[in-house]
Amino acid sequence: MNKKKILKISGIVLGSIILLIIAIGGVAYYNYVGKYPQDKNKYPHYIGYINPTTSVLNDGFTLCDDEKIFGKHHGSPEFSFKTNKKNFRESVLASYNFSKYSDSGYLNFRFLVNCEGKAGRFEINELNLDLEKVDLNDDMVEELLTLTSDEKHWNIFYTKELPRNYYMYILYRIEDGKITEILP
Repeated sequence: MNKKKILKISGIVLGSIILLIIAIGGVAYYNYVGKYPQDKNKYPHYIGYINPTTSVLNDGFTLCDDEKIFGKHHGSPEFSFKTNKKNFRESVLASYNFSKYSDSGYLNFRFLVNCEGKAGRFEINELNLDLEKVDLNDDMVEELLTLTSDEKHWNIFYTKELPRNYYMYILYRIEDGKITEILP
């Protein structure tokens, strides 16, 4: 063999071993020295937790037996709508009676959909168009909550052929009582 080839192969092997040692050392350092401690007393739940005692539409709402929830940080829009988002939007807009309301702002529903495709544990956030906390018209909020929670809109999510619970959110942008945008 050529001396250059031997040196090249030896250099690649030696470089790979050094990189592997550095990576293992970095992981060990992070796990044993650099990781921030978790204060379970101050923060007993994960980010995005919806408290069942303070949320609405909890009567008769139960999660699957393991209570594991998918889509924790972002919701699960790609599989959540029973048909598709367009049909959800059309259904809500056809049923929503905007002429009774004049409020403007954002109405955000964060909620869970259980293994049976039923929505519950709703957390409601009401904001004005400047993203400041306000109280929107109670009847409008109730009407949109009823429309959003209708189980005809929500799929059952399966993983490993088992039905699972998942997070979802719907954000309505409302101007003078009319829904101008539905996110996600």
